Amino acid sequence: MKIHFLGAAGHVTGSMYLVETEQHRFLIDCGQFQGTLTEEQLNYSLLDFDPKTLDFMILSHAHVDHSGRIPLLVKKGFTGKIYCTYPTMYLADILLRDSGKIHESETDWENKKRERAGLEKVLPLFTEDDAVEAIQYLYPLDYNHEVERDASMTFKLVNAGHLLGSSSVIIDYTENSVSKRIVFSGDLGNSTNFLQENPETIERSNYLVVESTYGDRLHQDIETRTDKLVDIILQAYEECGTVIIPSFAVGRTQEIIFELNHYIRTRRTEKAILLDQIPIYVDSPLALDATSIYSKSSHYMSELIKSYGESPFILKNLHLVNSNEESIALNKNHAPKVIISASGMCDAGRIKHHLKHNLWRTSTHIIFIGYQAEETLGRAIKDGATKVRILDEDIAIKAHIHSISGFSGHADLNHLLGWVSPIEGLEKIFVTHGEFEASHFFRDRLKELKSCEIVIPKLNDSFEL
Repeated sequence: MKIHFLGAAGHVTGSMYLVETEQHRFLIDCGQFQGTLTEEQLNYSLLDFDPKTLDFMILSHAHVDHSGRIPLLVKKGFTGKIYCTYPTMYLADILLRDSGKIHESETDWENKKRERAGLEKVLPLFTEDDAVEAIQYLYPLDYNHEVERDASMTFKLVNAGHLLGSSSVIIDYTENSVSKRIVFSGDLGNSTNFLQENPETIERSNYLVVESTYGDRLHQDIETRTDKLVDIILQAYEECGTVIIPSFAVGRTQEIIFELNHYIRTRRTEKAILLDQIPIYVDSPLALDATSIYSKSSHYMSELIKSYGESPFILKNLHLVNSNEESIALNKNHAPKVIISASGMCDAGRIKHHLKHNLWRTSTHIIFIGYQAEETLGRAIKDGATKVRILDEDIAIKAHIHSISGFSGHADLNHLLGWVSPIEGLEKIFVTHGEFEASHFFRDRLKELKSCEIVIPKLNDSFEL
C-alpha cells in the first residue's frame, strides 16, 4: 500500500489522501483548503492525479474541508462510488450546493473588479450545477456495514463522534499474502458532545492516520460552557445589547440551539426563565436546512437527543431567518437579542453584515465557540485586533470579545490520546490535520504512549507501507 498526503498535511483543511494497493486506487476525502489566500489557491493547483483512474472514494463526513472538492473531482472525470453514511449524504448535498453558490457569487464579484481593471476573467472552482452533478455519486452506508470490494479489501465506517454521520474509516486489506489494517480517524469529536455518541473505540490496527486539530491543548470550559454562554447572553440583555455568535451552519449551530433548549427545560432557575424571553435568531439558510436534517436523524445521535423526541431544536423564543430582507431588518432592530449566523470563521455569509453593523458598538458581545483558522476575519477579531476591514469598510472593534473553547467539535489532547491508547499492533502513525505546533506537540505525547514510528507528513509526501 502507498499513501499520498494531498491535503491536511501541515494544514488543518483540504483533507485528501490518495491510497494505492495492488488492486485498488481510491481517495479518503476530497476537501477544500480554507484560510489564507495561499491555502485557498491550493484548491486550483492540487488535483495532479487523473480522477478517471480512481476506483472509488470514501467520505468521512460532510464538512467542506473534507468534501468541498468532490464537484471538481467529478468535473474532471471521476465516476466511481463515494461511500459515506446516510446523514453525511444529506448534509453534503446542502453543503456542496451552498459552496457552489458561494464560488459563483465570489467569482462574479471578482470578475467585475477584473473587468474594470482590464484583466481577464476567472472561473469559479465549481458551480452549483457542478455540485448537483457530483451529489449523485454519493453512496450511503450504515455504520459498521462491511463493504467487500474484492477478496483483497474490505472496509467499514464507524462513528467518529464529531458531526452527524461523521466516520472513522477501518480498512482491512491483503497484499503479498499478508493481511493488514489501516485506520483513518477522520475528525474525532469530544466525549462531552451533547448531540453525538462518543467516538467508537478501535482495538487494533497496523497503521493509523490521526487528526491533531487540538493536539496541543485542553478544552477549558467543557463543564461550564453552557453556564458561561448563558451568563454572557444575560449580561448583554441587561446592557440592552446584541450577542453575535459566529457559528458553523452544520453541527455547531444545532449544538448551541439544543444546549440553550436543554438549559431552559432542565434548570428552572431565574436565569432560565429570563433566557426563555430573549429573542434568539438563527440567520443562515444553510443552518435552517441542516437543522431540518438533524431533526429527522435523531436515531444517529445521542440518547439525550432521542429523549427529546421531535423537539430537540424547538424553543419558543427561537426565530428562523430565511430571507435577505429579514436578515437586514435584524440590524435595524436595536432591542436585546442573540444572533447565531454563519460562516463560523466570519469570512463569508450573513455574519459579515452583522459584524459590520455591531462590532463598533460597546454594548455588543461577540462569542467565538469554534476553531478560527489563521488569517481569517474571525481569527483577527479573536486575537485582539482593534480594527478590521469588512465589505470594503474599516470597522473599529469596541465590542466585548469572548471565546468558549468547550463547544469545540474536535477532540482535545486528552481525548485524542484516549482514543489512540487502546489501539494495539500499531507499526506506524501519521499525524495530520493540524497546525505546526498542534501536530508536533501531539506527536511528542504519542511517543510517550506508543513505541511505533510516528510521522508528521508534509503536503504531497508519499509513504510505502
